[in-house]
Amino acid sequence: MKFIYVTLLSLFIFSCSTGPKPINYGQDACVFCKMTIVDKQHAAQLVTKTGKAFKYDAIECMLNDLKEWEHPEVTYYLVADYANPGVLTDASDAAYLISQEIPSPMGEFLTAFESAEKRNEVKKDVIGTALDWKALKAEFEVN
Repeated sequence: MKFIYVTLLSLFIFSCSTGPKPINYGQDACVFCKMTIVDKQHAAQLVTKTGKAFKYDAIECMLNDLKEWEHPEVTYYLVADYANPGVLTDASDAAYLISQEIPSPMGEFLTAFESAEKRNEVKKDVIGTALDWKALKAEFEVN
């Protein structure tokens, strides 16, 4: 997992043309809802095989956009790690929590964590539903 984090961080630093792009918080707009991306704990990003980055202010915006995805094939699915604001992690490896006690920008109360261990630490203090990537996509009816 740390290898993925280091790899993604390296991609951000070197701005690889086909890798993830930095999110300019307070400036970039969500491609789905058009809101300015300001929440470093709930942002998300898709990067296509051609290197085009699609930035989202919330994980739920990314999932809702995927329902009718008509863009090139996706190479990276990234979500913000709630425990490390501003750090994106691989969405398929992340652990998710839906909890009314942790608001997200679009009101779905959806939060991602780098690992199930980190999610479970937070879940001790809040009531919520724990999900993995597969279950989350099913919850949002995304293929």
